[in-house]
Amino acid sequence: MFVFRILFFVVFTLPVLAQDLPRFESEIRAFEAADKTTRPPRRPILFTGSSSIRLWDNLASYFPGKKLLNRGFGGSELSDVIRYADRIIIPYKPKQIVLYAGENDIATGKVSGQQTYERFVTLFRYVRKRLPGVPFVFISIKPSPSRRQYRAQVDEANRLIKQFLAGQSKTNFVDIGPVMRQPNGQTIGALFKSDSLHMNEKGYVLWARELRPVLR
Repeated sequence: MFVFRILFFVVFTLPVLAQDLPRFESEIRAFEAADKTTRPPRRPILFTGSSSIRLWDNLASYFPGKKLLNRGFGGSELSDVIRYADRIIIPYKPKQIVLYAGENDIATGKVSGQQTYERFVTLFRYVRKRLPGVPFVFISIKPSPSRRQYRAQVDEANRLIKQFLAGQSKTNFVDIGPVMRQPNGQTIGALFKSDSLHMNEKGYVLWARELRPVLR
């Protein structure tokens, strides 16, 4: 009977517990486990945010001579980065923070450009309070072809975030929109994978070129 109870717990209870984990919790735990195996660099330039950061393969090769740490996760929204800031940003005491997030917030169809901006401000102020003076870089929300219906909201969020950061110390707003669009305003499709959402190497080459001048 005792053995049966143990088997019942393993078979039925553990899957339920796994399903009850907060969104992206398993990825965050994987980062924490990796840190115990391999010590992260001291005072890195920390990249975080959504899948556009997570999928940036060989990130360090784009920025020779820089100590980098990639903590992009899932298809995260700004609200997710806020939730996990104490675990994926603050503990590393980064030399500089580079963030790409906000696109997935808007793509839910339930979050406006204004609300996306407000989420960003919440995150920025939270991090600034705990890491005073750490330089902060925001990569503008990109013009993904598959999400062209949200362009007005994306433009609003970018405009408001850029305006906000202009009034803050040690910040940069890296506007990658112009280099990702043709002269007629249409997004350059060749920068994206077949899903017209995630970038290929050509897209990341452009991002790196725009980021290099602001990395410390």
